[in-house]
Amino acid sequence: MSEKNKGRFIVFEGIDGSGKSTQIKKISKRLAGFGYNVYSTFEPTDGPIGSLIRQMLSGKLATDQRTIASLFAADRTDHLVNQENGIGLKVHQGEIVLCDRYYFSSYAYHAQHIDMKWVIHANSLNADILRPDVTIFIDVDPDLCFERIKSSRNNFDMYEKIDVMKKVRANYFQAFDTLKDLEKIIIIDGNTTMERVEDRIFNEVKKIIKGDSKI
Repeated sequence: MSEKNKGRFIVFEGIDGSGKSTQIKKISKRLAGFGYNVYSTFEPTDGPIGSLIRQMLSGKLATDQRTIASLFAADRTDHLVNQENGIGLKVHQGEIVLCDRYYFSSYAYHAQHIDMKWVIHANSLNADILRPDVTIFIDVDPDLCFERIKSSRNNFDMYEKIDVMKKVRANYFQAFDTLKDLEKIIIIDGNTTMERVEDRIFNEVKKIIKGDSKI
């Protein structure tokens, strides 16, 4: 596959309320406007393992943090390799895959309860299968994120608490430092307007797909 027609795998990370989902929609629309085939996806998935995880996060099913961490890793493997709409398949077909969360989310969230090295090891198979071309972290003040969450819904999952969100943000930066020699990570200041955040992200995405002359 030529560089021009090569698919890309771009991951969006951030604490809850950082605006990842909104930015993925905006970036997807802009890329599609240039003629790219874009596939947007998310974790946990809406597959059988992901559905089980969502029940645990909402408190409908009692669980242990080690179980959740292991299930996330399993859901991620299926997300990568399934032959219906797996990330690996989409990238191979030349699509630009934009993913809302990947293994850095596991490192940041599960390291509150489990040693981060254990979580990284649990996801080592997924890292071997496919590392992102870039991980874009939208860095927003946890207090602002919490206010966004409170204003948009009434029900919260186990991680949507201000003290948890602050710890998760710190864990993200710890994981970025630990894996800085293996991963391409771009940190975007999200404490500004959505339009400015979008433009900054799009500029970084253009660099990743610079082998194509459409943009």
